[in-house]
Amino acid sequence: MSVKPASSNRPLSPFMIGPYYKPQLTSMLSITHRLTGLALAFGTIFIAAWVTAAATSPEAYAQFAWAANSIIGKLLLIAYTWALVYHLCNGIRHLFWDTGRGFALKSAYASGYAVVGASVVLTAVIWVAAYL
Repeated sequence: MSVKPASSNRPLSPFMIGPYYKPQLTSMLSITHRLTGLALAFGTIFIAAWVTAAATSPEAYAQFAWAANSIIGKLLLIAYTWALVYHLCNGIRHLFWDTGRGFALKSAYASGYAVVGASVVLTAVIWVAAYL
């Protein structure tokens, strides 16, 4: 008895994005969740630098504050804030999934769009409140 090899025109893995696999909202949100977790880990270095500068000397803190208030510093802080809020919102979504709710395709897409929308709105609210 011989076993026929699989057809050569089939994709080898669902992760072969391109002509074989169309990215979907749920998969992109999952990838983004992982990337924001990684960004938060690296952002913790920024927070550690802030605390270290504050504890070291007024001059060290002034240098840190100058860097944080630059355009690049503000953009990084806004990105860090969004990553934090997105990761939180998507984590709450996953908590609902842990209870067995929200697995229907329509519900998964609705909660996915809600996570994206809420993360953008909450980031804007945080930054507006910070400067009022």
